[in-house]
Amino acid sequence: MQDQTHQEHGKKVAAMFGRIAGWYDFLNHALSAGQDIYWRYRLVKLVRPAKNGLVLDLAAGTLDVSVELKKQYPDIKILAMDFAFPMLACGKSKKLDGKHEHTRGTSIAAVQADGKKLPLPDSCLDGATIAFGIRNILPREEAYKEILRTLKPGARFCILEFGSGRKRIWKGFYNFYLNRILPLLGKVVSGDSGAYTYLADTIRSFPDERTLGTELRNSGFGRVMFIPLLSGIVYIHVAEKPAE
Repeated sequence: MQDQTHQEHGKKVAAMFGRIAGWYDFLNHALSAGQDIYWRYRLVKLVRPAKNGLVLDLAAGTLDVSVELKKQYPDIKILAMDFAFPMLACGKSKKLDGKHEHTRGTSIAAVQADGKKLPLPDSCLDGATIAFGIRNILPREEAYKEILRTLKPGARFCILEFGSGRKRIWKGFYNFYLNRILPLLGKVVSGDSGAYTYLADTIRSFPDERTLGTELRNSGFGRVMFIPLLSGIVYIHVAEKPAE
């Protein structure tokens, strides 16, 4: 029964992101005052894949992280996977700069896939990322298990995600923004009344940084560290697969 509930949740989330795909990038940049670009840069900096390696960008959305991966590590190949195909379709139109453009077609492969059932063999990845996507996967532990299975020993899983919205930040201004302003702006711009209310709800219910770190260790990852950004509104977690 719970599995069915999780499957229904996944379908609803995929449909929701499909509806707002055309507005997704604009709203990300506008609602974060452009900070999301820097956050993704910091996320990718921590992946540190092997030269000529293969990196998974899970919940890749409109491919912002995939493109940043290619900029920072020009020799790697990237699998961009997302449950919502319209998001990937929007991302395919993005351009790399002139230095990397000629390799785009063969180095970034966009594939619709379920993060809880990755169509990949064991120990094939030199790194993996997920940006603002782990909140949308239930149960998270199944995604952790799949990432752990497909990473090579010693490779990193890097997560960019909001901190728990239950913490009072900036004397409560951030909490007011999250609960009242963000859903309203999202509705006005995208026309979707539920998408950004869902965003605020999932941020409030998301575990804090230490609890998320414990989830990762309990799932089998070795060293886990986290880095706060913007007063802890956002965190980057880095979890390594134990070396053999």
